[in-house]
Amino acid sequence: MKGYGHRLVAALPLLALGAAACGQAEGPAQRQDQQQTAPPSVRYETHVAAGGLPPPGADLRNPHKGDKKTVEAGAGLFASMNCDGCHGGGAVGWVGPSLADGRWRYGGADDEIYQSIYYGRPKGMPAFGGVLPSDAIWMLVTYLQSLPVPAGVPTQSWEKP
Repeated sequence: MKGYGHRLVAALPLLALGAAACGQAEGPAQRQDQQQTAPPSVRYETHVAAGGLPPPGADLRNPHKGDKKTVEAGAGLFASMNCDGCHGGGAVGWVGPSLADGRWRYGGADDEIYQSIYYGRPKGMPAFGGVLPSDAIWMLVTYLQSLPVPAGVPTQSWEKP
């Protein structure tokens, strides 16, 4: 190691120049073109597929949509997995947001709710994809979709008007 210190000191300015040039590989016109070609269907920055389109196998469909027995099983699973510990009994909200008010930050379609449960979300929602089988997640989605919207909703919508 002795004698190498002067080489490191001499190389530092070159490293700084290289790091500064990293972000300048593409010009403003190229970045603007990329922003304009983003598909309008992407509503948030997570789980964006390459090229903006999901692969054919990523089309998620709820196999239990509207099934009353699945709604009951999903309600039991909601309680047994302690979802009500954050989202409150009946999913009306507590520490976590309400899942019954019809307003969803990351989308309220069946596949979007599935992805929220499977992958989790920033600031508190854990990922259950490695804990619950796919069928159990669909039971939770079916249960949540069956909840009636309360008459008085005290919070603001995440969706733009």
